[in-house]
Amino acid sequence: MEKNFANTPASSGHSMSDRLRRLAADVMICIVFCTRLPLSNLKTTSPTSAVGELARSSWAFPIAGTLVGGIGALIYGVAVRVGVPAGPAAALALATTLIATGCLHEDGLADTADGFGSSGDRDRKLSIMRDSHIGTYGAAALVISILLRWSALASIAEPVSVAFALLASHAAARGVLPVFMRVVPQARSDGLSVAAGRPPAPSAATAALLGAATILLCLGPIAALIGITLLAATGWLIARLAVRQIGGQTGDVLGAFEQAGEIVVLLLAAITKATP
Repeated sequence: MEKNFANTPASSGHSMSDRLRRLAADVMICIVFCTRLPLSNLKTTSPTSAVGELARSSWAFPIAGTLVGGIGALIYGVAVRVGVPAGPAAALALATTLIATGCLHEDGLADTADGFGSSGDRDRKLSIMRDSHIGTYGAAALVISILLRWSALASIAEPVSVAFALLASHAAARGVLPVFMRVVPQARSDGLSVAAGRPPAPSAATAALLGAATILLCLGPIAALIGITLLAATGWLIARLAVRQIGGQTGDVLGAFEQAGEIVVLLLAAITKATP
């Protein structure tokens, strides 16, 4: 009798609710890790504990990215509505996304540029990347990244198109990270990337599909095809460079890839004017 009861529809419904709770928990883990948003219902999940679940939960990276992009789009829309020109409005939107993420990926970009730009051996490069001080290469990389993203948004100008561009760039740039984490070897035996782990194939595939779907919905099929191709090419180039420079990927390299992904999609959106 107990065995038959376990197979009843009620039991199946309970199993479905468990799955939904697990999915919601995955989304929360990714939001905690990817943002610094003061959301009261996430206080029970710390960034430290989130790292341990990050690989399995990484399918939700694009969802966290959509949240960040949506916040930037909201600020841009409000700024333009009250009469702020496109240039300053784009700067406000970009600054909002930096605050929302705590410059997590910008920090990775700067550290990667400093490490890869040094003339030392592999150990020296890894040591520089772990140093919290920013060097000339890192500062230059940040300036170039911010200028490219700002100029792309300012050139798009129209608020709805800017919203599409921000949503697509933030979701897609994070959607490719789990695949990168899975296929590129780790350069260190410790650190953020090691603590996060290697995403399972279903998580990596789901993240990539969500990111691709967001580009498709926001930019249209032709731009989506181009964007996905460019993101894949960018990932391949960064992977080759990382393996050659330090033997694989680290958390900083992931941040650099995310930044490159944002830039690629925003520039594509500026060319197409972000209209699906």
